Amino acid sequence: MIAEKFSPYISFSRKEWAALRSNTPLMLTAEEIEELQGINEHMSITEVEEIYLPLIRLLGLHVEGARKLHSVTDQFFRQETPKTPFIIGVAGSVAVGKSTTSRILQALLSYQPGRPKVDLVTTDGFLYPNSVLEEQGLMGKKGFPESYDIKALVQFLSDLKSGNEHVAAPVYSHLHYDIMPEEKIELQSPDIVIIEGINVLQIPKHEGERSPSVYVSDFFDLSLYVDAHESDIERWYLERFRLLKQTAFRQPESFFNRYASMSEEETEAFARDVWHRINRRNLELNIRPTKNRADIIIRKGPDHTVSHIELRKI
Repeated sequence: MIAEKFSPYISFSRKEWAALRSNTPLMLTAEEIEELQGINEHMSITEVEEIYLPLIRLLGLHVEGARKLHSVTDQFFRQETPKTPFIIGVAGSVAVGKSTTSRILQALLSYQPGRPKVDLVTTDGFLYPNSVLEEQGLMGKKGFPESYDIKALVQFLSDLKSGNEHVAAPVYSHLHYDIMPEEKIELQSPDIVIIEGINVLQIPKHEGERSPSVYVSDFFDLSLYVDAHESDIERWYLERFRLLKQTAFRQPESFFNRYASMSEEETEAFARDVWHRINRRNLELNIRPTKNRADIIIRKGPDHTVSHIELRKI
C-alpha cells in the first residue's frame, strides 16, 4: 500500500488488494462470469476473487453506512423520509471494459446480505436520437458531452434520489446505433443503481451557455473510473471492431451492416480512423480529465487484468 503525501489516493498492488477480500464468498459460477464478460475480454474466476470480491466488500460497507446514516438522520429530525437507492457511477473510455465491470458488480452486489435489488443503467440511453444529432451536425461527435441529453439524465437521477418508487430510463441499441423510442428500462424501488458511461464524471461546459448548477456525479454515493494505457485501449477497440464485423455487423438490421463486407485492410483503416478522429479525441478532451474525480480508480494491464487499485483517502 502506497500513500503519497500529496496525492488524494492510496495505491494498492494487486496482491495487497486481493488480501482485503477477507471471507467474502464468491457466489458466481465460471459459466455466469463468462456470460457477463465483454466480447473480447476474458474474465477469470481468479480476477473476480482477487479484484472484485474485495471491491464488493468495500462497496457493501459504503451501502450499509449510507443506510445507517439515513436512519439516524430521520431519527434526528423526527421524520420518516422515503428510501433512496445507493448510486454508483462507473466511468472510463470506450472499449476499456467498464460495461463488464458494471455487470460483474451488479451480479455480485445482488448476492450481498438481504439480497438487494440492483439495477444497471447505461448513459447511452440518454444520447440524443440520430435524427437530432444529424440535424445538429453532431453525428461525428457522438459520445461527446454535447451529444447527450444531460437535462434528461439529471432529471432521471433526481427522480431516483427523491425516492420515487417507479423510474424509467430510455434504451439505446448498439445494433441499431440509435435510441429505441418504444422501449424503456423500468426501475422499481431499487436498493442500488449502477450508472455506467463515458460521461458520468464530466462537468459539461458548452460555449455560450451557463454551466449547470447540478452535475450527474452530484447524485453518486460512490464513483469508479476504469483506466488503462491509451495504446492498450486502442488495441482493444480495434480487436472488438474486428470481432463485431464477423458477428453483429452481419445482421441485416445492424447499422454497421454496410461495413461487414469490407476487406481486412479496409476494416483496419476504418476502425483506426474512427478511433483517432472520435474516440481518442473524446478520451483526451473529455473522459481522462475526469479520472481524478473518481473515488476508486481501477487500473488495467495489457491483458485486461487489473494491475492495481487507487482508493481516494477518507
